[in-house]
Amino acid sequence: MNREQLFENIKRKRSFLCIGLDSDPALFPLSLSSVKQPIFEFNKAIIDATHKYAVAYKPNLAFYEAEGASGWEQLERTVDYIRKVDPSLFIIADAKRGDIGNTADRYAKAFFERMDFDAVTLAPYMGRDSIEPFLKYEGKWSIILALTSNPSAADFELEIYKKVIEKGVEWGSPDKLMFVVGATRPEKLAEIRRLAPDHFFLVPGVGAQGGTIAEVAEAGMNSRCGLLVNISRNIIFAGKGDDFASDAEKKAAEAALEMSSYII
Repeated sequence: MNREQLFENIKRKRSFLCIGLDSDPALFPLSLSSVKQPIFEFNKAIIDATHKYAVAYKPNLAFYEAEGASGWEQLERTVDYIRKVDPSLFIIADAKRGDIGNTADRYAKAFFERMDFDAVTLAPYMGRDSIEPFLKYEGKWSIILALTSNPSAADFELEIYKKVIEKGVEWGSPDKLMFVVGATRPEKLAEIRRLAPDHFFLVPGVGAQGGTIAEVAEAGMNSRCGLLVNISRNIIFAGKGDDFASDAEKKAAEAALEMSSYII
């Protein structure tokens, strides 16, 4: 998927919502405890309820890797199901990989050939060599960690995020490279937008971490929207009972409605 196609999907749905599938079985309703593949069944219900409000989904790989072979199978089934429900949906592997050489080549092959993700999150701290293997794939995206939403991002990222942005702009065009920029520091988001005026930002931190859609839109939107705002727990775990999918739908609809007011 190229940048114009992504923007067209945002305009069509009047939403720049990315739903994070941080699918933790410890938080599932009891009714899923007896099924063979509870993560997939949970994801399926969430996708069915929310896909008309979202332009992207972002499985967080930790919750799948922790389940071993079964987790990987459920991840693949989730990606396949999203493709079946709506082929226009943008699917991000939240993997935060960061290696070089043939290791990076294999990571790229795993996510872009074996599993058909559109994008993968990457840690850029080993330099250009850790990003280039992913940039070789046409129609696929590298999403580089720049300034994340967690408080301890201040330990390192606040010292080097400008360098990360500057180098990232050199490495990859706005058609295949995005940056992760957290919603919890809107003043920094505005500053980063000036450094990377045309690139898309994947923005975590709205909801449970305190960021708001309004602050993100005002600080980070560009002429092609340029934003994928990720909301995870506040949507997928909005409800605790058997009607969890209905509760998730309500939260996704609320987020999309607010986002629509920023889309011209």
